[in-house]
Amino acid sequence: MTAPRLPESLIQSLGDQLTPVRRLPPPWLRTLGWLLAVAAIAAGLFMHYGAAHMIRRWVAEPDIAVAGAGAVMTAVSAAWAAFTLGVPGRSWRWALLPLPWLLLWVGASGLGCMRDWLGPSAHIARFNEASDCLIFIISFSVPLSALLIWLLRRAYPLRPVLAAVMVGLASAAASAALLEICHAFAVAATDLLTHAMAVGIVVALNALMGGRLLQPALK
Repeated sequence: MTAPRLPESLIQSLGDQLTPVRRLPPPWLRTLGWLLAVAAIAAGLFMHYGAAHMIRRWVAEPDIAVAGAGAVMTAVSAAWAAFTLGVPGRSWRWALLPLPWLLLWVGASGLGCMRDWLGPSAHIARFNEASDCLIFIISFSVPLSALLIWLLRRAYPLRPVLAAVMVGLASAAASAALLEICHAFAVAATDLLTHAMAVGIVVALNALMGGRLLQPALK
């Protein structure tokens, strides 16, 4: 009887050593799981602060409501893009998914700075109050980013830095949306710049640290 050829026996041997790998849920389902964590935080903030003040502020300044919706959709689409970039063969163009919502968020927020008038009861944030917003966004972005990176590490994206940027954008946008629940200031240049600075810091830190954490380990 002829002995099996070496390549065939080698393939058979390697195949016998393989262990089954559990398939990851689709990106939309993993995005939903992360959003449940964001929703749990929002529920806690609503229990503490209520929704009446936020609604009154949105009625008085409808563009802020639009900006809040843009922040929410930026978080959803950026998280979805991050999970999708972890799927082999997916295009880098998925990183463009949050762009329209990001433009809506930034554009609607900027309208508050371009107003020629403010309501008589409007309170514009002082520097120390605006810095509280920066601390809030960064503080909430840290656990949300950590959760996203932990969920993504099982996938090991082929573009880890780009995926990490999406993680930072999703976390910062979600934190900015959560801030609307307890935000008490009219949108002014100082407040808007502080928010932009917080988002930039979160995205940059994720690109630096998250990109390294998402790189496949070489064995």
